[in-house]
Amino acid sequence: MSMADREELVDVGVAQIDITPDYPIRLNGYGSRRTVSEGIIQRIYAKALVIGNDDAGPVVMVTVENCGLPDEFTEEVSHRLEQKAGIPRENFVACFTHTHSAPCLTNAASFIFSADISPEEQEVIDRYTQHLVNWMEAVTMEALTRRKPCRLAWNIGELTFAKNRRTEGGPVDHALPVMKITDADGELYAVWVSYACHCTTLAGADNHICGDWAGFAQEAIEKEHPSATAIITIGCGADANPESRMRPMPEGHLSNREEVFETRLAYAKEHGQALAHEVSHQLQRDAVDITNRPESMFQRVNLPFDKIPTREEWQEREAQGGAIGYHAKKHLEMLQQGQSIKTDISYPIQAWVFGDTLAIVFLASEVVVDFSLRLKRAYDATRLWVGAYANAFPGYIPSERVLAEGGYEGGGAMIYFGQPTQFAPGVEDLVIDTVHEILPEEFLEKHN
Repeated sequence: MSMADREELVDVGVAQIDITPDYPIRLNGYGSRRTVSEGIIQRIYAKALVIGNDDAGPVVMVTVENCGLPDEFTEEVSHRLEQKAGIPRENFVACFTHTHSAPCLTNAASFIFSADISPEEQEVIDRYTQHLVNWMEAVTMEALTRRKPCRLAWNIGELTFAKNRRTEGGPVDHALPVMKITDADGELYAVWVSYACHCTTLAGADNHICGDWAGFAQEAIEKEHPSATAIITIGCGADANPESRMRPMPEGHLSNREEVFETRLAYAKEHGQALAHEVSHQLQRDAVDITNRPESMFQRVNLPFDKIPTREEWQEREAQGGAIGYHAKKHLEMLQQGQSIKTDISYPIQAWVFGDTLAIVFLASEVVVDFSLRLKRAYDATRLWVGAYANAFPGYIPSERVLAEGGYEGGGAMIYFGQPTQFAPGVEDLVIDTVHEILPEEFLEKHN
């Protein structure tokens, strides 16, 4: 191997660990579910990707097949990795696929059922949450030991099954960024791909553990490329659903639950296969080489809530009953216990920058598509990868447009996350301005 070839190699390690519980547990994502899981359709995993050697300090991404990871959960994993492996907070990112068919975690969308969870069920959730912390630590430590010199390259494909779920024909991001990682011998070692779409092919009536389309995509990629570990993350798809959600279900579906379930499951596999097919296509194309270990940036910004309801307003809402009433009741309990109501959240934003070749942005939680499209207008879209569903799970992050329009993503969903109210106007600019602060100016469109 020539000196030039060696200079293009970057140390990379990957590992995965099965995180499927071997016991029934409440699943997150759909408030209509009222019982523990009924079985396992597909096993779910946490996967670690480590880039860089110990001299420069590696960056670490752990992806988890789960609906959402609370901020304090991610911080606990990060603290452990800093203590055990010297990984600083800015070098660690946790991503989740947002499958709605995975276990509840402690304090993740804690009001989703609009009812208290029984102490027995909560104990199971708390136990699984602690197991997941342990698994994420373990899979990272394994990936650190599995590092070897690799070549990195990336390009952007296209996939069209995501549809705007708020407005027919509304904005979507169909970009499919793909990172190809091959070892020094040219064998495919890992594939990382991201798509901006909800992982909700399966519905609330489907009470089984499953990775949904992202899980089936990983399976299909690894079947097609047996030497590789497939890693899926999610982009700004908070207002996008798989288009199969808009397809008609079999007739008589109210009494034909099994046929409806099998139909949705087939759609999830279809979407996963479509993604895997596009990945295989992109792996055959010329790609942009990445010869740098990434520099990692991390910054928090406070996102303020709108006007907090008064005690009298909480009492009026409690009288309404239902989800709104439960949400108000819990906030009244907080006031009665002398607790203060939050007026903002601390929102983490992260980026990996590979020289002047590629910048990857990690936005926290459920981010609507306007953020991705705006960033791609401001920056050189051929060198930008915008991700979401990372690090924290405080709720939907609306653009100014979506906030003004209202609806579920615009603020209606906040009651299920236990937040006091919707965000105040201006949240979009706070997030975008923070991205501008951490990304190098040379990635801006005006520099090209």
